[in-house]
Amino acid sequence: MSSEFLVTSLIVVLVPGTGVIYTISTGLFLGWRASIAAAIGCTSGIIPHLLASTLGLAAILHVSALAFQTLKFVGVAYLLYLAWSMWRETGAIKFEDSSNGKSHRQIIARGFLINILNPKLSIFFLAFLPQFVPADSTTPMLQMFVLSTIFMVMTLFIFVGYGGFAHAVRSYVANSPRSILRVQRTFAVVFAALGAKLAMAER
Repeated sequence: MSSEFLVTSLIVVLVPGTGVIYTISTGLFLGWRASIAAAIGCTSGIIPHLLASTLGLAAILHVSALAFQTLKFVGVAYLLYLAWSMWRETGAIKFEDSSNGKSHRQIIARGFLINILNPKLSIFFLAFLPQFVPADSTTPMLQMFVLSTIFMVMTLFIFVGYGGFAHAVRSYVANSPRSILRVQRTFAVVFAALGAKLAMAER
């Protein structure tokens, strides 16, 4: 494992994407426990992509236009659904910690779906991970699994940090209905924009 891999992975994980936005919005509106559930869900959603890349199965998405487009538009539809749901409930969200196990499972499931339905992740990992495996390695698959595990753990901790930060600042908007309205609409627009970006993505 090289320092270049750690630094590059850190930058990749830190860059705000769909999972980061989801974790932040969950921490902001539902509290830190819920944000941890969101982080776990989003991290779990990248595991299949990492496994597919490690085993070479992601090449199917790269070769098959139909498979890629199908998964892509399912992902787009889901992101637009999240945007619509958040916009529709504008002004109704309450700032409270969620301690219900079922709701935490729902949060995890939603985070999982957000990432599993993004085919670009498989293509990304297929191109990203092999760069850090020495050409003369006698155990390339083992090294890919190790790199994948490190990336996944890094993702989980950074996402938990994002969620914790969102929870820490939510008190500044908790007593302002106008701020809640503004923040909620912002997240709805962001999810819609991410869906539009994914819709325009090419292999």
